[in-house]
Amino acid sequence: MSEETNFFTFYKEGIHKFQAIQNRVFWQEMLNHLTGRHSALLSFDEVRSRLRLHEEHYEGLHDIPLENIVGSVGRYKDFTATFLPKNSALKERWSRVYALANGQAGPPPIDLYKVGDVFFVRDGNHRVSVARQLGAKTIQAHVVALPTTVPLRPGMTVRQLAAAQAYANFLDETGLARAVPEHESIELTAPARYHELMGHIFLHERALENLWGRALTTEEAIADWYRNVYKPAIDLIRKYDVLRLIKSRKKQRTEGDLFLWLMNVLLELCHQYGEEAPVKSFSEAIVAYLEAGHAAVPDALENEGDQSVLLTRTQVMAEMRKRRAHGLAPGAG
Repeated sequence: MSEETNFFTFYKEGIHKFQAIQNRVFWQEMLNHLTGRHSALLSFDEVRSRLRLHEEHYEGLHDIPLENIVGSVGRYKDFTATFLPKNSALKERWSRVYALANGQAGPPPIDLYKVGDVFFVRDGNHRVSVARQLGAKTIQAHVVALPTTVPLRPGMTVRQLAAAQAYANFLDETGLARAVPEHESIELTAPARYHELMGHIFLHERALENLWGRALTTEEAIADWYRNVYKPAIDLIRKYDVLRLIKSRKKQRTEGDLFLWLMNVLLELCHQYGEEAPVKSFSEAIVAYLEAGHAAVPDALENEGDQSVLLTRTQVMAEMRKRRAHGLAPGAG
């Protein structure tokens, strides 16, 4: 069989497959409409704007998992979230790509943008669609990466994307990426809660200015907050695997959610009772949280005695005196 005959045979097969796919897409769209489920590809331009992505660099030619390709630069309305073609006008091009994919040479690599752990098609939407229909797991692609510390993963919901946008705004306002280059992402499930987090950082900044007797930049304040408040608290959450201990709860929290919730409780108790507050340290707050949820409390956690999370002005001053006694500069940690 000549290459031309072979191409024509697979082209006709592609036409039949495309028509069958159109029927599947129709019923899938109807079901999604009735159930309110999300089935669209993401728009790269929208994501780029939301996350304020500017820098980019070429990473080379790689085999990319097809399931990690979640969006497109210009054709995100033409395909479903699983890259099934939605528009009948795509039939001719799709069938030709199908025939090419079944030939000896195969199609050329596609071009992708990489943001976090997900990818967006710059060129090659039809090739991605055909590859998925042929059962491929990966596809060769030239990859251009746009660096970000905002976590993006396949299968994110609209709410999670909104939270990612809120986190991008948080990073821009606080300068956390510049102040603490080694920082880990702070994930909150509710976008509005990043404003709460900003409130905590603002109060921390005011307390430090009173103690140090000078004005602080936002980056100085968030660096001290991250290293001496947030990170020690997260380390305790991980040390005792708190998220696993409460995983049976219907509303699952991230580490950031749990940190913010516990800090709010601690600060409220300090506001009400001052130095007589029944719970003062972060480890004590975790114990109370686990007990309230009828979860097992590790013995070592009850004896943790941590002084790493600074809650009241008195505690801050005591910590500062300890640092000076040990020859540590303010904010060192």
